[in-house]
Amino acid sequence: MTQSKFTERLTRDNAAVVLIDHQVGLYSGVRDISVGELKHNVVGLAKAAQVLGLPIVVTTTGQDSMWGPLIPELAEVLPAGLTVIDRSSVNAWDDERVREAIKATGRKKLIFAGVSTEVCLAFLAISVTGEGFDAYAAVDASGTFWHAKREAGLLRMQQAGVIPIDYASAMVEILADNGDPLAGYLYAALEMPFAVLVGQIAAGYAKN
Repeated sequence: MTQSKFTERLTRDNAAVVLIDHQVGLYSGVRDISVGELKHNVVGLAKAAQVLGLPIVVTTTGQDSMWGPLIPELAEVLPAGLTVIDRSSVNAWDDERVREAIKATGRKKLIFAGVSTEVCLAFLAISVTGEGFDAYAAVDASGTFWHAKREAGLLRMQQAGVIPIDYASAMVEILADNGDPLAGYLYAALEMPFAVLVGQIAAGYAKN
């Protein structure tokens, strides 16, 4: 098989995470995924990225005038000292600070999660694809205001070459080996309910 961005693996050396507009005001309108699940997933993505040592870029839009601050659950788990870039542009790529922060990661593969899916996420992911980056859309760590908008956004991104993925699969692909000493920390960060159950079952067998 010919190697392409669709077959090349995500690794700790080539990937970064970009979180777009996970703001209180925008979350109030999300309808295509429960707000609790969306918070859980984006927090898991941010925590797992740090376990793996991935660069993280975070941006908001109109924090003081429109959509409010980051959701507190996400703000609490971001790296200390990380600057959240607040912008006015609809497409985050139009903000020079965002462009420079993404380029400064030195990574080719960018894992995006944003609210809303079809605007904040899609516009940036499509733009970076046009600039030669490989964009991945973490669909379950993103949300929007009704299902038709979600479907339109996903279709448009796929037509542009953005790769859909879920937040946990992206991080597990980067982990690569369950024998890695970081594996336990990673799965704890992802906090997937089925993984907790599997761990409990395994612990039960170990006692017998």
